[in-house]
Amino acid sequence: MGIAKFSLDDKTALITGASRGIGRAIAQALSAAGAHVLLTGRDADALAESRDQIEQAGGSAKIMTLDVADPDSITACFENFPGRIDILVNNAGTEEVRPSLEVDVMLWDRLLDVNLRGSFFCAQAAARRMAQLGQGGAILNLCSLTSAVGIPTAVPYGASKAGLLGMTHALAAEWAPLGIRVNAIGPGYFRTALTDAFYADAAWEARMLARIPLGRFGKMEDLAGAAIFLCSDAAAYVTGQVIYVDGGILASL
Repeated sequence: MGIAKFSLDDKTALITGASRGIGRAIAQALSAAGAHVLLTGRDADALAESRDQIEQAGGSAKIMTLDVADPDSITACFENFPGRIDILVNNAGTEEVRPSLEVDVMLWDRLLDVNLRGSFFCAQAAARRMAQLGQGGAILNLCSLTSAVGIPTAVPYGASKAGLLGMTHALAAEWAPLGIRVNAIGPGYFRTALTDAFYADAAWEARMLARIPLGRFGKMEDLAGAAIFLCSDAAAYVTGQVIYVDGGILASL
C-alpha cells in the first residue's frame, strides 16, 4: 500500500471547535499530513492562535467563525467558504456534569444542540458540497467513552454522544454510494479546557488512572494517528466505525 496512502496532500479539511484542545490538536495533525485546514469556532482570537501555530510549523491554515449551535451560522460558514471540502471533523462540543434529577430543559437543549444537532447539520452541509462536486470525502465525528457506556451525572452529554455514534452509523450507510465515508474517534481521558476542573481533584485523578490499563491519561498527540488514518485514503474501505483512543479502558470493562 505504501505510506503515501496516509498523505493528505491537496486535501482541504474543515475542523469545528478548532480554537483549542482536541480540535486544535487534530487540525495540527491533519496539517502535518499535508492538508490545508480551515479552523472554525466561536473565539476568533483563539482561532488565530491555532492558525499561527500551524503556519509556524509550515502548514496552511485559514480561520472562520462558526457557532455550531446556530443553524444560520452553519449555513453562512459553508456558503462563504469557496471550493472543495474533502474532510470535515465534527469536534465542537460542550459538557456539564449535573445530577440527572437536576437537569433542566436549558441544559439538555444546550448540550444536544452543540454536540448532536450541530454535528449533523455541519455533516449535511459538507456532504452536500462533496456530492455536488462528485469527489466523495471523509467525515470524522468526535464521540466519547459515553457513546458506549453510562457515566453518572453526564446524562445529557452521554445522550448526545451516543446519538452521535448512531448518526455516524446511519450516515455511513446512507452516504456510501456518494463516496462519503463517515467514521468517529472516541477519546478517553484527555485533559482539556473543558475537563480541566476534574483534574484539579486528586482523588478523581487517582481513581481514573487506576482504570486505564496503559497507566496514563491521553496526550493530544495520541489522537493524531487515528485521525489521519480515518481521513486518508489508507481508510478507503473503512466507514461507519469508531476507534476508541482510551488507553484500553473499554477493553478492560
